[in-house]
Amino acid sequence: MLDAIIIILFIIAAGGIGFESIQLLPVSVLDQVSNFDALRLVTAGFSALIGLAVGLVVQTAYRRIEAQVRTTPIEIILTRAIGLVIGLLIANLILAPISLLPIPKDFGFIKPMMAIFGSVTFSYLGVSLADIHGRTFLRLINPNSIETMLVAEGTLKPASTKIVDTSCIIDGRVEELLNIGFIEGQILVPKFVLEELQQLADSSNDQKRARGRRGLDILNSIQETFPERIVIHPADYEDINTVDAKLVALAQELNAVLVTNDYNLSKVANLQKVMILNVNDLAQAVRPIYLPGDSLELKILKQGKEPAQGIGYLEDGTMVVVEEGRSYVGGALKVVVTSALQTSAGRMIFAKPQESRIASQ
Repeated sequence: MLDAIIIILFIIAAGGIGFESIQLLPVSVLDQVSNFDALRLVTAGFSALIGLAVGLVVQTAYRRIEAQVRTTPIEIILTRAIGLVIGLLIANLILAPISLLPIPKDFGFIKPMMAIFGSVTFSYLGVSLADIHGRTFLRLINPNSIETMLVAEGTLKPASTKIVDTSCIIDGRVEELLNIGFIEGQILVPKFVLEELQQLADSSNDQKRARGRRGLDILNSIQETFPERIVIHPADYEDINTVDAKLVALAQELNAVLVTNDYNLSKVANLQKVMILNVNDLAQAVRPIYLPGDSLELKILKQGKEPAQGIGYLEDGTMVVVEEGRSYVGGALKVVVTSALQTSAGRMIFAKPQESRIASQ
């Protein structure tokens, strides 16, 4: 929306200038014009095209500056701003005595030129010195904070803001990740996510209503446990219809990390260069890896497809097929892993009872 406003303003401004600039032509030229209004419209049209080109250039430059500002650490922005202010103050102090010197009227343009040149020069020097010595300046502000020193030196990066989506809140595992410290930084809950949870909680469908109420209960529990880290963000995007698209837009705007367990949202966000923390991927990554020869305790829950097979499951849901385990259905058994198989449906482990292994030896 802002891009369109910038371009439209340049078109209107350029068209208005072209429309009124006809009056600057000499009277002798204007007397030869048969249709003055048509000439005005043609000039305004050409000027509007020039305004469109300039507006596109300005809009592109604005977006580049905006992207650079978003990726620039806050400590660098702070020190550069201080350096700019100091540079301007020094320029004014130096140029003040010069402005009192008597200068002939014919050379009156010297004073404003010197003021502009001095301000630009000292501003540039101030920003350059801030880039060189800004980290030392931050250390002087708070010398007792090791974290501040590491951030100032560039060794430590500040924790990025995390945005949680509706599915992640309802899932509930994000609360456990916060409790054990796996997620750091500010936790941001957009207002439109709260509205979606409320709509689910008010739904006539029993299943949706239960999911919505569970999400609100979990969110309240998180807010009570971490009141200083949870922030309800009021941002909304009226021109965007879906909640997933709004989450991606907000994450791009804030340069934040999106926490979710929605597979499709993860793929869409990755395509748009948004960093994702997928809870399901984390659960998959921390699953224990069993190699042939490893032993584990297992409860045999049901019979397998093949004769004498028994089926059990690990805590993470991984299926374990136990040869000669059919007679142990309903009981616990110590088994030895023989092999593992990764399928599209998940991972399967094949094992034998430890007693059978000892007997075969």
